[in-house]
Amino acid sequence: MGVYWRAHFLLSVLLFVAFWWEGLCDENAAVYIVTMKQPPAVHQNKGLESWDFKASTPSKKDSTVLDLTKKPRNNTKPLSYKSYLTRLQNTVLRRTLRGERYIKLYSYHYLINGFAVMITPQQAEKLSRRKEITNITPDFSVRTATTHTPEFLGLPQGAWVRDGGPQSAGEGVVIGLIDTGIDPAHPSFVDEFFTSKFSIPARFSGICEVTRDFPSGSCNRKLVGARHFAASAITRGIFNASQDRASPIDCDGHGTHTASIAAGNNGIPVIVAGHNFGNASGMAPHAHIAVYKALYKSFGGFAADVVAAIDQAAEDSVDIISLSITPNRRPPGIATFFNPIDMALLSAVEAGIFVVQAAGNTGPAPKSMSSFSPWIFTVGASSHDRSYSNSLVLGNDLTITGVGLAPGTTGDDMYTLVAATHALKNDTKANDMYVGECQDPTHLDPGLIKGNLLVCSYSVRFVLGLSSVKQALETAQNVSAVGVVFYLDPFVIGFQLNPTPMRMAGLIIPSADDSKTFLSYYNSSLVRDDTSSRIVQFGAVARIVGGLNPNFSNIAPKVMYYSARGPDPEDTSLANADILKPNVIAPGNSIWGAWSSLGLDSAEFQGESFAMISGTSMAAPHVAGLAALIKQKYPGFSPSAIGSALSTTASVYDKHGNPIYVQHSYANSDANESPATPFDMGSGFVNATAALDPGLIFDSSYDDFFSFLCGINGSAPVVLNYTGSTCGPSALNGTDLNLPSITIAMLNQTRVVKRTLTNIGTNESYVIGFSTPYGVSLSVSPDQFFIASGQKQSITFIFNATLNSTSASFGKVGFYGDKGHMVIIPISVISKIIY
Repeated sequence: MGVYWRAHFLLSVLLFVAFWWEGLCDENAAVYIVTMKQPPAVHQNKGLESWDFKASTPSKKDSTVLDLTKKPRNNTKPLSYKSYLTRLQNTVLRRTLRGERYIKLYSYHYLINGFAVMITPQQAEKLSRRKEITNITPDFSVRTATTHTPEFLGLPQGAWVRDGGPQSAGEGVVIGLIDTGIDPAHPSFVDEFFTSKFSIPARFSGICEVTRDFPSGSCNRKLVGARHFAASAITRGIFNASQDRASPIDCDGHGTHTASIAAGNNGIPVIVAGHNFGNASGMAPHAHIAVYKALYKSFGGFAADVVAAIDQAAEDSVDIISLSITPNRRPPGIATFFNPIDMALLSAVEAGIFVVQAAGNTGPAPKSMSSFSPWIFTVGASSHDRSYSNSLVLGNDLTITGVGLAPGTTGDDMYTLVAATHALKNDTKANDMYVGECQDPTHLDPGLIKGNLLVCSYSVRFVLGLSSVKQALETAQNVSAVGVVFYLDPFVIGFQLNPTPMRMAGLIIPSADDSKTFLSYYNSSLVRDDTSSRIVQFGAVARIVGGLNPNFSNIAPKVMYYSARGPDPEDTSLANADILKPNVIAPGNSIWGAWSSLGLDSAEFQGESFAMISGTSMAAPHVAGLAALIKQKYPGFSPSAIGSALSTTASVYDKHGNPIYVQHSYANSDANESPATPFDMGSGFVNATAALDPGLIFDSSYDDFFSFLCGINGSAPVVLNYTGSTCGPSALNGTDLNLPSITIAMLNQTRVVKRTLTNIGTNESYVIGFSTPYGVSLSVSPDQFFIASGQKQSITFIFNATLNSTSASFGKVGFYGDKGHMVIIPISVISKIIY
């Protein structure tokens, strides 16, 4: 009851902001994220007795202050460090902006010590001069970036078997998803399927927010926590309460989809448009899910809300954070790593949380990466071997491939093709855009269409959501058509058309060239009156071959054309970082996943319980689920160790044993491809089974990442601002980090690189082999070694440039053990200088 009251209390206060905000708007107020000097809770290792609590005791509040973080509390409880930081923040705000209007949105205390506040630029300047304040950053916007993929990843016969089968895979691990919320009533998230012990980990302290549309009982042993964060959006006046909902409920669909990919229940029937497409499962079907809603259908999201969600997830003690979101722009400043989201995630890594992020859907251009930092595990999107395709067989014996999760027409019978624009009632104009798109049956003559195939235009209005396939199908049914054929409008360029569910025979021709071929046949087959040019006979015929049965013959995986690419941009000038991005690729294209009953993100799947969508947003939760399997087997693994296990065991070959290819464009993607490089696929395609037995790992700590940040030229003040810690005399560059890859942006004659390996297997002897990047010579010492279980081994690599070049070249180093372990790390060298 208390959580329900607090949620509605906060919503009421936020809605009141419309009146409060009016005066601030005139002064160009904006949301700022402010950090303070005192360490956050995750960094606070000392007792609280050293802090001056009296100095932070608040006095009577100014009437012009609105604090949205204020909640009822029992004042008899002892002051916690969290409360101390909150009071200190409030004191600084009051003393600095006494008598002025401002709106405090969030108090951050666990991963960063700071707050989000709505103030004017002049007020931000005042705060920046306070000695307690270390950094002020304007808020910025962010955006959102299965049935067969467990089989394609080898889980049923591999990783799940090692973990005791799907009924125990991921047990005891909590995955926190920061997304658009969740539909708690979906079968993928109920706990009634579990007959064995399935208790919530005692360390997890999250709550289930209760609202009218997310009632008590929505959470269970599977869905263990759910909250929402929208203060920044609401104060901006762009929050649509009826569509976005101030609760954890998912009104978009994206969050429900990603949660089911990571940890949805095993064996859930996928019924869409009345057709059965098999059973669905998450990667870690026995893991727990905690949801932190910070993104919304109508506007995306804002960093202030996302940081609040990250901070809460870490305080709740999740094991893994999955973010299928990326910033809308490259962070400004001396390095892309210095932004509130990435720095909060660095503290999450210090707390032992493995962080997975989508690479972004901004490919295929180089340096299009939207996930930057070495402590974040970045995932690109690949295809998998399952596809659904139907085809249109024309009366002239031509066959055109289409897309559509739909049945075919009956047998081998051919049906007359009738375009909507040629089947109008007398009072309808042919140039009405809705007519050609088959959105309104009242304008069509059923007598001309009954028993025939209705031909409709698929225009950009479908892409924008202004027209829908579902409405066209209703039109076809109302006029008694036997099926629908959509041809592609020539203005629909650069959009991927996913298979669309249809309850009747139908398909979409996704190619502009094939659409021209189809229209040429259709128009040439029309018989017209010589005098009036009126159509007297529809001569074109066709039949539809259905697309309900999957095809598993695709060459896969391939890097999808939209998956963001490296090299990792270090700053806004696009200088290259010595960091490999992405880290790996995983299935992200045409992925089945659970869909919210309120989901509006895809009009074609509205009202369905599952949807097939694509993006790096789908790839990231695959890896989050696989990381849960590793965490279950190795509960003491650090985040870097989990990332190492996933990276060094990844494959650079497709299912036929050939090199993985990368698509370079949407149009004719399979004809415009080449072998993938580490800047396309990172270490390669994830291998879930091998990752559970990696042999050797490359481990890095928070201190290593801190030293890396200190090694960036001119970064010391910024590091101090974000972390509250001072850079020491020693620093690391990106190449020096103990990562499972070696990336050198600028090889100026010679570079010595060291790596330290830890054996998490049995005693084993290893031999090192390598292939050298073009224009580089390489020596490795030692080139073979014996390593006992639990021991470490240092390896030295000496790189020498052998020519001047600014073209990236690639190689790899392999550690081959006599017990069967193969540990592979990619090498990337961009610029080479020999003088």
